[in-house]
Amino acid sequence: MVSWMHRWLVRHQHPASRLLHAIAIPMLPWAGYLVIVQLQDAAWSLWWRPVGLVVLSYALQWVGHRVEGNDMGEMVLLKKLVGRPYVSIAPRRSSDRAIRAAGASPRTR
Repeated sequence: MVSWMHRWLVRHQHPASRLLHAIAIPMLPWAGYLVIVQLQDAAWSLWWRPVGLVVLSYALQWVGHRVEGNDMGEMVLLKKLVGRPYVSIAPRRSSDRAIRAAGASPRTR
């Protein structure tokens, strides 16, 4: 399995989190598609549709990560950059073996 996909599966183990992500992730390319279509049609008054899709997508993913008990990938990156603690893989759902397989340290926070 591709390593990034394996890491993603390790970080998203809860069924509700996976369902929310399965709904939310496809919304992002659809938002990009809507931007292109609306720009071609000069439909400036409909700017709220792609923006709404992006906001809804990230809200659903945020809920999924709250259910999972870990930080969103973007937040992990930002927290790493500023030296703040973060939760990469939820402690209650992780095993040391799964964490090491994902390329992280069991105590990474």
